[in-house]
Amino acid sequence: MDGGTLYSIGELAQRTGLTVKTIRFYSDRGIVEPAGRTHAGYRLYAPDTVARLALVRTLRELGLGLPMIRQVVDQELTLSEVAAEHAAALDAQISILRLRRVVLTAAAKREPTPEEMELMHQLATLSEAERRRLIDDFLNSVFEGPHRGSYHAAARRSMTPELPDSPTDEQIRAWVELAELSLDPDFRASVRRLAEDHAAALPDDAPTPPRPDVIAIVRDLAGPAVARGISPDSPQADPVVAALTAHCALAHGRPDDAELHRWLLHRLKAASDPRRDQYFRLLALINDWPTPERLTPVIGWSVTALRIRAAQ
Repeated sequence: MDGGTLYSIGELAQRTGLTVKTIRFYSDRGIVEPAGRTHAGYRLYAPDTVARLALVRTLRELGLGLPMIRQVVDQELTLSEVAAEHAAALDAQISILRLRRVVLTAAAKREPTPEEMELMHQLATLSEAERRRLIDDFLNSVFEGPHRGSYHAAARRSMTPELPDSPTDEQIRAWVELAELSLDPDFRASVRRLAEDHAAALPDDAPTPPRPDVIAIVRDLAGPAVARGISPDSPQADPVVAALTAHCALAHGRPDDAELHRWLLHRLKAASDPRRDQYFRLLALINDWPTPERLTPVIGWSVTALRIRAAQ
């Protein structure tokens, strides 16, 4: 030291744990400046440089760039301001990394084509407004045509995913899968047929369904039979099918005859697409709703039971 008040670069290196090369680099960039020089021209630094270099090392380890560090050590920015700005930047980076991980994890399980991989990436990185436009387009295609007032409004709400601001990886994966499903023209057509059949069964002067839907009747009456393992072609299924057709006839004001059975089969076949269960399962994950009951097995059982008896 010179006079016991200034440090050489070598002495700073010993006190801070940084290399001489690193300290010289910071000095050349103006982050720490020498307080003087020896007679031989070597740089000397004031004692407070030790604390300054310790702060610089901490900020570098936290990932801050040199321009921002210089603003801090020059007191152009406070530590709290820098911390808040850098934390926000890290949040954005973490979000991007999470999305990438979700897409790569899904791709590892599905073996997608390059085109499918690109689509998955695009769907995962959509903005909130872009996600809403995609879903609105899907629901518009499902519910286009004559609307049934509050019925269609309620149906749209029940089918609208709302990805939270801080979604889990599972919710992001569910969103990508649901979005892919909503873009499938065949699935759109299938859901639209179901919506049209349901709306056609509503009285013209009723703003909301005043009676149980066919699917709800099937779930309540055939569900227990499926749960008990009753085969649709067994005699034990006869009273279930009889109750099913009787309830549907009563609910829709129609005679319990062959025409009703054909109409019921048509409605159930339209609802038997397993992708419907998949959509609502994904929707529940995204919206953090309770897991919905799978209806495809019950609908399939009812379709088989009705067909067998129609052929007898």
